[in-house]
Amino acid sequence: MAAEGAPPFFAESIVFLAATVVAVPIAKRLGLGSVVGYLAAGAAIGPHGLQLLGSGEDVLHVAELGVVLLLFVIGLELDPQKLWRMKRDIFGLGTAQVIFTGVSLYSIGRFAGLGNSTALVAGFGLALSSTAFALQILQERGQLSSAYGQRAFGILLLQDIAIVPLLAMVAILAPGEGPSTAGEIANEILLVSAAVAAVILTGRYLISPIFLFLAASRAREVMLTAALLVALGSAGIMHSVGLSMALGAFLAGVLLAESSFRHTLEADIEPFRSLLMGLFFVAVGMSLDVSLVMGNWLIVAIGVATVMGVKGVFLWGLSRGTGSSNSDALRIAVTLPQGGEFAFVLFTAAVSNSLLDYQTANLLNAIVILTMLLTPLACLGLDRIATRMKERGVENPSIETFEEANPTVLVIGFGRFGMVVAQILTSEGHEITAIDNRPDRIAYARKQGYKVYYGDATRADVLAAAGAGKAALVAMCIENDKVMAKAIDLIRDGFPDTLIFCRATDRAHVLDLTRRGVDFQIRETFESSVVFGRAALEALGTPLDRIDQIEEDVRYRDEERLASQLEAGGAASGTERVRHVAQRKKQSEGHQKDAQVE
Repeated sequence: MAAEGAPPFFAESIVFLAATVVAVPIAKRLGLGSVVGYLAAGAAIGPHGLQLLGSGEDVLHVAELGVVLLLFVIGLELDPQKLWRMKRDIFGLGTAQVIFTGVSLYSIGRFAGLGNSTALVAGFGLALSSTAFALQILQERGQLSSAYGQRAFGILLLQDIAIVPLLAMVAILAPGEGPSTAGEIANEILLVSAAVAAVILTGRYLISPIFLFLAASRAREVMLTAALLVALGSAGIMHSVGLSMALGAFLAGVLLAESSFRHTLEADIEPFRSLLMGLFFVAVGMSLDVSLVMGNWLIVAIGVATVMGVKGVFLWGLSRGTGSSNSDALRIAVTLPQGGEFAFVLFTAAVSNSLLDYQTANLLNAIVILTMLLTPLACLGLDRIATRMKERGVENPSIETFEEANPTVLVIGFGRFGMVVAQILTSEGHEITAIDNRPDRIAYARKQGYKVYYGDATRADVLAAAGAGKAALVAMCIENDKVMAKAIDLIRDGFPDTLIFCRATDRAHVLDLTRRGVDFQIRETFESSVVFGRAALEALGTPLDRIDQIEEDVRYRDEERLASQLEAGGAASGTERVRHVAQRKKQSEGHQKDAQVE
């Protein structure tokens, strides 16, 4: 009875989850990365392994949604300002790497006897590196912000963009019936243009107002549903006219990159993207025919050596030719020589369009997987060589450079207080990212020229997406004490080195923030009250030197009272210091001596 009542795919889901829970931690412990763990899990449970599940091709149809969501997130991260700063690395170095490597591998494929279409798909598919794999290596080593890390990221970004025209290339090369007459061709062009225009117009003019309306409801599940609807809906529009679903999701992401909801969308989509991408890698592993690979081990071995060798040479040469040091060029060459997850996407599309047969696709997938397995070993080998050379004094340690000279600041809460803080910071040229959960504030701030994003400060994923881990300082300008306390705890747990500056609502809040160990706090009314009092004394004819003396005394007694309240643990402690006439300075040497005379 229990078995009859089980929902569809229940047993398969248990097998999937169990395999990944075992394989992924082992792969990460060995330094191979989670992608290799997913691939190994798929190979183990698939029809060519333990045969716990059938073909992985059925799973791929669902798992490909992970690639769609990945491209949507990549589109969200394509901030035009960031693209402009990295334009040389992205559009210069990245484009040259893909073209030179792809053409070289295509020529080698033709020389080896592959057909023209097969060699094109294989050559340019193997020219792409793994964004997930390479970024994980850079992040684990803490070198993503280094000079070579930024250049590697630029190359990966271009490769991610390049999958869109490559998928279009597969559709063009695919045999089959297509539009033949001029009228059919024109109709096809109009249909595609209309689909692209629909995605662009919807993303630019309709999505933000809709999200503003949904944000006012404060229902997180509705926002999550809307985020998935935007990504998958735009993908569906493109798919309906015969284009790639990934292209639609990518366009939607780019159009929302400047939206106020960018960081919240990224945080909401990320769990689904990660889960479906993991499922995609498992499905690819399931489709790997181990017996076929073993029967053609020489071809696979030559393919692995050729791919890593050709890509490594071009990566090193192009990096050196565009200004990188020898050390940085070598690090780029050993970080990006592997095949990538988009190669699986391209090869799967090519099989569906009859450009690759099953055997060739499996051999190419095996080459990609083995290059992934060997990349961490190449990085470890270069580290050992660099360490020995450093010990012998052959090469001085490289000095890391950073994208901007000025640190970034994350401003949480963008009311009147937060806006003034942002104005002061931007006056010095500091870059700020601001989040708030009130759509009306976001709309007003955008009219004033500030980029403010919708975000909940009590969610660790939103804080991470907004850049709390990269910010030199987090400015807490929230009015709600409980929300601020939770956000402080999340930042202290996740990003312990970040400075935290806080706006305090009252004296009790100051005491709580001090106990939480924030780096700076200030009561929102205290400073304005001091300025107000100074102006009142001046209007009453009090000399300026006496006003300065009174202000100093008030501040000193206020600090004493706070210290007393922290020690005693009560708000009533130190009240005798509130009402007090400041002693006039005569011949004393300082304020503390006057206080002792009292």
